[in-house]
Amino acid sequence: MSHDTRKDWIDRDHPDLSLTDQCHLAGISRAVTYYQPVAPSGEEVRLRHRIDEIYTCWPFYGSRRIAAVLRQEGLPVGRDRVRTAMRAMGIEGIHPGPNLSKRALAHKIYPYLLRNVAAQYPHHIWGIDITYIRLRQGWMYLVAIIDWYSRYVISWEVDQTLEMPFVLSCVDRALEMDTPEIWNSDQGSHFTSDSYLDRLKYRKVQISMDGKGRAIDNIFTERLWRSLKWEEVY
Repeated sequence: MSHDTRKDWIDRDHPDLSLTDQCHLAGISRAVTYYQPVAPSGEEVRLRHRIDEIYTCWPFYGSRRIAAVLRQEGLPVGRDRVRTAMRAMGIEGIHPGPNLSKRALAHKIYPYLLRNVAAQYPHHIWGIDITYIRLRQGWMYLVAIIDWYSRYVISWEVDQTLEMPFVLSCVDRALEMDTPEIWNSDQGSHFTSDSYLDRLKYRKVQISMDGKGRAIDNIFTERLWRSLKWEEVY
């Protein structure tokens, strides 16, 4: 169920439930009930669309190289603005080798379990990821779970924001269908959150996480994104 649908449940004049209780039951942050979305400017939409195109072609490009490409194309943007946009879009450049930067200690990071391991049968390995989808006047975010053996998309969800509920909705729907032996993701904040990990641990799933900045560790989902964007979006 989408984040917007849950938000529509909220009734500020409900006689029995407080706003806080309603938000808790709906699985959304109370802050979103105060937030009035502002339509992105045409300039920001064009910038993010072009960043997404460049990143899809060259996923190893970081903010510095993407900013350089944009300047070569006549867009006077600096690295800081590109980096801010990339963070908002939930993307980062792929590192060719191990990333030795310090990890945040707030959440547990699980090892990558799939080096030299191939999926042998359906529901052996699932991968989850989030990507940015461009629209004519803005963007959406798509989360999908794919079976690495069959390449079948088990579950997917779209939302206008990167808030947690749409990810959990996608996970819950997938787990209603079956349970994989191994579940792989990147180390993003969605996939290191307790609400996400608790669902997998309850099902006794082996949790695998890509090396930081190494989207190639989740190669089948990355291929799905490229196929989707080049065949259906661009």
